[in-house]
Amino acid sequence: MNFWQEINQQISEITGRPFAGTPQGSRGGGCSHDNQFVGDGERQFFIKINRESELDLFSTEALGLQALSATNRMKIPQVFGWGVAGEKSYLILEYLALTNRGNWLFMGQNLAQLHRESRGKQFGWERDNYIGTTPQKNDWYSDWADFFCTCRLGYQLHLAQRRGGRFSEAKKLLIQVHKILSLMPVEPVLVHGDLWSGNAAFTQVGDPVIFDPAVYYGHREVDVAMSELFGGFPPEFYQGYQSEWPLESGYTQRKIIYNLYHVLNHFNLFGGAYWPQAERMMMQIIQAGD
Repeated sequence: MNFWQEINQQISEITGRPFAGTPQGSRGGGCSHDNQFVGDGERQFFIKINRESELDLFSTEALGLQALSATNRMKIPQVFGWGVAGEKSYLILEYLALTNRGNWLFMGQNLAQLHRESRGKQFGWERDNYIGTTPQKNDWYSDWADFFCTCRLGYQLHLAQRRGGRFSEAKKLLIQVHKILSLMPVEPVLVHGDLWSGNAAFTQVGDPVIFDPAVYYGHREVDVAMSELFGGFPPEFYQGYQSEWPLESGYTQRKIIYNLYHVLNHFNLFGGAYWPQAERMMMQIIQAGD
């Protein structure tokens, strides 16, 4: 039995209906996986494919999608299953025909509602997962500043040092970040964790959709902050979010801290082009406390 026959068998068993699909082509834009559509003329599914050794990427993504879906506040691709076929790992998802045209005001409102209705007790997640293909540490913490300095910035700085990114004032940076993040009480909510413009879209009937998460319980501002990185969302998105749950004073300063995590991660994934940006952000944070 070849790979696609095994996928067909899995879909048939999971859905309770016979499925004999064939690959319909790939979806561009993915840098971590081989993304394929499979269909039988009646139904279509979206299949992510990688090496067998990368199965954990798919299992954690599936759990994250299911957690977001359980809030019932936003359209999330349905998970049909994941596993190994032959020497490849796979994740079977609902097929959605997506567009970047839709009601961004509604997208912002939906995200704020998802945050507000998913409050947790601590910061972290039930298990470690991934930000892109970088491991993301999710130990449970009761204090947001401790969590972010240890599991987010501290870990990325450690990886960056191994890659050749050296910042002599790293200790001073973490002290300043902890100080800033301790200035206000933060409530844990379920966050997408990787919410840039490539991970949000709309169905053909206009429903906002988010996907490819790196979920955990964190400060809601991390999602809003990242939505401003790498191109950003339209202004209507922020108007919608603010209309549902206004951001607290000081967000502009905290945004730099939260987005530094992602810029450091891009340095660790893709190399030196991101290091000058990371250094500028680190100096901005340090100078804010001088």
